[in-house]
Amino acid sequence: MANTGVLPFVRGVDFTSNDFSDGRFPDAVQLMTGVQWLKLDKTNLDQIPEEMGKLLKLEHLSLVRNNLERLYGELTDLACLRTLNVRHNKVKSSGIPADLFQLEELTTLDLSHNKLKEIPEGLERARSLLVLNLSHNQIESIPNALFMHLTDLLFLDLSSNQLETLPPQTRRLANLQTLVLNHNPLGHFQLRQLPSLMNLETLHMRNTQRTLNNIPTNLETLTNLNDLDLAQNSLPKVPDALYALPNLRRLNLSDNEITELSQAVEMWQRLEVLNLCRNKLTALPPSLCKITSLRRLYVNYNQLDFEGIPSGIGKLCNLEVFSAANNQLEMIPEGLCRCGSLKRLILTSNKLITLPDAIHLLTDLDALDLRNNPELIMPPKPTDMQRGAGIEFYNIDFSLQHQLRLAGANIPAPVTASGQSKDPIARKMRLRRGRRDQEEADQDQAKILKGMKDIAKDKNKHKNVEEMKAESLKPKRWDETLEKPPLDYSEFFDEDVGQIPGLTIWEIENFLPNQIEEVAHGKFYEGDCYIILKTFFDDTGSLSWSIYFWIGDKSTLDKKACAAIHAVNLRNYLGAQCRTIREEQSDESEEFLALFENDIAYIEGGRTASGFFTVEDMTYVTRLYRVHAAGCSSIHMEPVSVLVDSLDPRYVFVLDTGLKIFMWYGKKSKNTFKSKARLMAEKINKNERKNKADIVTEMPGDESSDFWRTIGLEDGLPPEDPIIEHVEENFIPFTPRLYQVKLGMGYLELPQVEVPHGKFENTLLNNRNVYILDCFTDVFVWFGKKSTRLVRAAAVKLSQELFTMISRPEYALVTRVQEGTETQIFKSKFTGWDEVIAVDFTRTAESVQKTGADLTKWARQQETKADLAALFTPRQPPMSPSEAQQLMEEWNEDLEAMESFVLEGKKFVRLPEEELGHFYSKDCYVFLCRYWVPIEEPDEGAAEGERENEHQEQVEDDYQCVVYFWQGREASNMGWLTFTFSLQKKFKSLFGEKLEVIRTHQQQENLKFMAHFKRKFVIHQGKRKEIPDPNLPPPVEFYHLRSNSSSLCTRLIQIKPDAAALNSAFCYILKVPLNKEEQTGIVYVWIGSKSNPEEARLVEEIAEEMFNNAWIGFQTLNEGEEPDNFFWVALGGRKPYDKDADFMNYTRLFRCSNEKGYFTVSEKCSDFCQDDLADDDIMILDSGENVFLWLGAKCSEVEIKLAFKSAQVYIQHLRVKQPERPRKLLLALKNKESRKFTKCFHGWGMHKKPPE
Repeated sequence: MANTGVLPFVRGVDFTSNDFSDGRFPDAVQLMTGVQWLKLDKTNLDQIPEEMGKLLKLEHLSLVRNNLERLYGELTDLACLRTLNVRHNKVKSSGIPADLFQLEELTTLDLSHNKLKEIPEGLERARSLLVLNLSHNQIESIPNALFMHLTDLLFLDLSSNQLETLPPQTRRLANLQTLVLNHNPLGHFQLRQLPSLMNLETLHMRNTQRTLNNIPTNLETLTNLNDLDLAQNSLPKVPDALYALPNLRRLNLSDNEITELSQAVEMWQRLEVLNLCRNKLTALPPSLCKITSLRRLYVNYNQLDFEGIPSGIGKLCNLEVFSAANNQLEMIPEGLCRCGSLKRLILTSNKLITLPDAIHLLTDLDALDLRNNPELIMPPKPTDMQRGAGIEFYNIDFSLQHQLRLAGANIPAPVTASGQSKDPIARKMRLRRGRRDQEEADQDQAKILKGMKDIAKDKNKHKNVEEMKAESLKPKRWDETLEKPPLDYSEFFDEDVGQIPGLTIWEIENFLPNQIEEVAHGKFYEGDCYIILKTFFDDTGSLSWSIYFWIGDKSTLDKKACAAIHAVNLRNYLGAQCRTIREEQSDESEEFLALFENDIAYIEGGRTASGFFTVEDMTYVTRLYRVHAAGCSSIHMEPVSVLVDSLDPRYVFVLDTGLKIFMWYGKKSKNTFKSKARLMAEKINKNERKNKADIVTEMPGDESSDFWRTIGLEDGLPPEDPIIEHVEENFIPFTPRLYQVKLGMGYLELPQVEVPHGKFENTLLNNRNVYILDCFTDVFVWFGKKSTRLVRAAAVKLSQELFTMISRPEYALVTRVQEGTETQIFKSKFTGWDEVIAVDFTRTAESVQKTGADLTKWARQQETKADLAALFTPRQPPMSPSEAQQLMEEWNEDLEAMESFVLEGKKFVRLPEEELGHFYSKDCYVFLCRYWVPIEEPDEGAAEGERENEHQEQVEDDYQCVVYFWQGREASNMGWLTFTFSLQKKFKSLFGEKLEVIRTHQQQENLKFMAHFKRKFVIHQGKRKEIPDPNLPPPVEFYHLRSNSSSLCTRLIQIKPDAAALNSAFCYILKVPLNKEEQTGIVYVWIGSKSNPEEARLVEEIAEEMFNNAWIGFQTLNEGEEPDNFFWVALGGRKPYDKDADFMNYTRLFRCSNEKGYFTVSEKCSDFCQDDLADDDIMILDSGENVFLWLGAKCSEVEIKLAFKSAQVYIQHLRVKQPERPRKLLLALKNKESRKFTKCFHGWGMHKKPPE
């Protein structure tokens, strides 16, 4: 026994799947005197262990799936026991002591799936029971006394027994909410007690011999009943009493003999699921169409024909599933195709001849099952399947040409339709996820391979090309090649730090801050350094901070430096304006001492380790592993005794001695295991031994003497006896169990982590927690980087107790594992770890030649991968106006409600309705959108009764909430942090899993978000409600309207007033203030001579809404009608400007990067913006006249060379594809871009600075 002293503080342990048979139950459990819950599921127990009698505080005990026949033992002494779960055992009625039911706290008892033939003696004494489950036994009768005393029951399950009746005292269960009586021969039971159960919500009586004679005629008192199951009975019709249940939501009448439904079905106004499968129905009543809440209707295996389905079924606006397989349908009513919410239509095995033409209008249908209808001929698809203005919908032609023809007006020439029809569902899904996928792909632009980062060189943005070229030829000092990495402060501090008033303290350990518990506040080790954060509300009610770093007299240099550095990092992370204050031991300021309620205390020594390396000799434990298969492509390393007898000729063995790793290949071992075991040894050597270990291959019959000595033969000679096969053929490795160590106020818990599909993935490990992985022969303790000191200490002691309380072989070990430095043996237990060895692809010929290597041979071996496919793909065609209009209408139809907020100060307030659609570049906005979402059903048809019954028991949600967080390009990240710790938490508590948060930046919005503003998307410069400087004249406001590739991407962006920015193909708004009052002035709407008429109409409409003021004049100017006084003066005088925008038909933006480990060229979406120019990459811009090579300030030399060659190849390709438009290759440097370059970007301005 480990005797660590922690067992009395353990509050709960999950021992599921351990083998405690044959007296293996740990004696140490009796020391857990404070345990409150204990799980012993699947532990092969055949009796209650004696040690249980010591657990006097035990409240919840689970003994599921064991071999228990008797519950006699120590359970009756557990006075605090509240929950006892012993389902799936072999317990008999005689094996349950009557004293067990005298426990006053017992509220939940589960004895299902046992061998009870009668109610256990004394059960009526358990008066405090709330939940009782006796299902799946052999009980024949219920004694009258039982329900006389158990009057507090809320849940009662007596299903799958042999009950013929229930006692009259059942009516005493006035609080009962759930009653399950399925699969009992209750043919003579009249249910007279049922009306007395007034709180009943769920009643299941499947297969209980129900007829019209043994169902009460009056059920009006059951006003709370919402779930009723009467399947598998002999009902010839629906009992009249059921129509008096107005609150029913789920009704299952399948597998009966019902021939007709009454018109009274309209009484079920809240019904959502109705299952009538496997009956004898020939028709559905027309009144069924009045149940507008109905979501699922199952009528499989009946005798319905076309006349049997009411024509008004289209009124069921919420109907999502209509399943009518195996009927006599020759046709379905057209009204069924008008159920706008329909997602699944199952018509398998009917006599269908054709379907209504409107079937093609159900574009949101997820499943249409028409199998086994041999004579079915599908109606032809309409020629135009778009929805909205100018297309056919519900057999009504809303096209502009058709409506003009009806009005007798002139009809414009029709637009040539696309030669190839498009799948509307696929197009809709592609467009919905296209922009989002692009955004996700571009979020990590700053990340590249470590090999790239190590040799990437900072480029001075002011240097010209000649200087850069000359510089690349000169050898650089080592310090010149260093690059400042981007800091992610979330690696150091938690997300919610500084958001709650109070004191937070970190200690410096291994160069990093580690938060300490509140009980340790005010106690400082002399050899350590600390960071202290004081969070409080200032006079305005906003959060403010004070940051101190405390230096111990005997602390090491690394701790002192890191305390100062991370104090500044904390300030930057919070966006605080305060300065960091240095406090030294014995010389603290009064303000610092006032932070603590009591006097601070100094403790001798240091608690944390220094980050400096200490040189010491490593000690290694010699271990022998047997290699087994694990899954399809991995291996399992099974530790065995380091003895000759452990060897088996059918297996590969790995003998690890630390600085020498022996690979022993059995004569009958598989080659795949040899190679995989060798790869494992290589990884161990590289990652754990710093390539200092020797890997020695040992072949049978030719082993070295070192191998035999290491394995236990002192003379170094082979064993005299041959090595034999001894491992069992059906050997199965031990299934690991993952425990999470939980620490509370004075208690410990050790629950098991639920492993989805039994597959261990590294994502199960949270860096805030500590875990224990029990592999029987190995026990690993994994420490997350952000786990606390007390949890780590508790985990170490718990692992020792867990190791000793279970009988293990002598060679078993406990190993501590730190996040980021996991051993290969530990990693092999999980999937998902990236084991690809990093390779530096950025080596140059010069660097290789300096090493003395053969350059020719090296060049032949290098096959650097490159992906330039994006350069040769056709340009994405622009979206047609009708298609854009259709998408806008569809997305706005799905939108049920939208609430908008804007950040004012340090909190979000509701955005006034008149400001909707207006954004400011220094502000942050939040939009809460509630969407109707179709319910996803399984792909298979609902032909099986059990499948349908499962469907109708599930409560599905039909909406989703999406929160869009919009951040201006000049706004700081404090808005995102404020949202994360305020609104997002509130929304998460309200909507749970239905909530999705999408963060979007200015001019990088997705199409769905843009569609909600209906092309009125205005972006202003500056900050909302910004107070102007009274000493300065009011500014001129100049706005540019432009659509990129689609009318959905229409934005009106404020730009710098400059006549050179005009273009005859666009429309602009110019506001010229008069005097010094911003409220007065004149607004010009400038319409270019080649501009789109629709955009001209739109810009006038927006201008009238923006400047709706009696003191502001309004004037629309066509190009060439500009007045000389105000218009040109406001724009800085007349200047030449572009007369066309042909470049809009050719612009493409490519990104050249090495972030995937090889050189790739990827294309940005056609709605690109200035912020898509990545600072650490190279961009290729095609303007139709020129191809620009744009260099980011932090791109590497290798990327420049490869991008230059890629641009040349692209130009050559264009000479073939577009010989009439030859391009020139030009260079563009950051902050020195020409007008030819910047005109391709809407709203070009100063380059974005990194947010604070």
